Amino acid sequence: MFQFSGEAEPLLHGGDVAAARRLFPCAPQPFIDLSTGINPHSYRLPRLSADLFERLPSSAATVELAAIAARAYGAPSAGHVVPAPGTQILLPLVAGLVRPGRAAVVSPAYGELARAAVLAGHKVAAVRDLAAADNARLVLVGNPNNPDGRTFAAADLIDLAKSLRARGGMLVVDEAFMDVGPPGASLAPQLNCGNVIVLRSFGKFFGLAGVRLGFALAAPPLAARIAAMLGPWAVSGPALAAGAKALADKAWIDKTCRRLAKSAARLDATLTASGFVIVGGTSLYRLVRVSGANKLFRHLGRAGILVRMFPEHPQWVRFGLPANDDAWRRLEDALAEF
Repeated sequence: MFQFSGEAEPLLHGGDVAAARRLFPCAPQPFIDLSTGINPHSYRLPRLSADLFERLPSSAATVELAAIAARAYGAPSAGHVVPAPGTQILLPLVAGLVRPGRAAVVSPAYGELARAAVLAGHKVAAVRDLAAADNARLVLVGNPNNPDGRTFAAADLIDLAKSLRARGGMLVVDEAFMDVGPPGASLAPQLNCGNVIVLRSFGKFFGLAGVRLGFALAAPPLAARIAAMLGPWAVSGPALAAGAKALADKAWIDKTCRRLAKSAARLDATLTASGFVIVGGTSLYRLVRVSGANKLFRHLGRAGILVRMFPEHPQWVRFGLPANDDAWRRLEDALAEF
């Protein structure tokens, strides 16, 4: 069973560069953050109008963004889409839609899935595959999964949802990395079974994590419940505008998918040349297995490079994509010295 103490832990998630600087005070600057799965080549937004910051967000802008997101993600309609200030805030809300009971998290998994279920009153168990989750009331699964990049067939997920529905259960699928996932793998087009919630992250693929924008995709009655829980003005005006602009830019999306795939192939070559075994990943990160992972983490930290470790899997290290030629060079040099 998962346990959550509620206390902050250092470097609990990726992206904590301030904690890395405290841990490695003599490291060269700037610190290179490879500890997240965030696109280092962010979408370039136009200058936003001042009134977006001065006025409350409009309901019309929220509806417009929902429609654009529905087209981008393949959801049946805008009524299936709930914009939110990031998927992080959605996790405990959607976990709370199910009466407390046994929750299964298909693992290894993003740690916040289990934490959100615990906060909602569930007893959480880690399971290895979908079959082992069948007797739970709430099932949470990443697709593609973080950190190992595993993907699950849409047909298998729908079969699980049908089994859960028979006992009042729900399936929550975290598709934070589906922007770079296999074509046709998303459950967004198949929401009308009524007990499936798909979570989509905006900030990772578009490299705009600070915007704090995400989406819950669900059948309209369920989507309406989630929207009511969030309340009015949940998403800021600037975030609504940023999301509408970026999600409608099909040319940038297609170009970026190709660019990320090329960068991921370069990262594969760099890591395998260093003798690491690639366990999995997506085009936004790679997971490797290496003996002496903690030694590698500290070696890279002293070189001003932050990567992601996993205490429950002490031989795993996750690498994000370097942002530029200098970052690539520093990574390759540091690995050559290891």
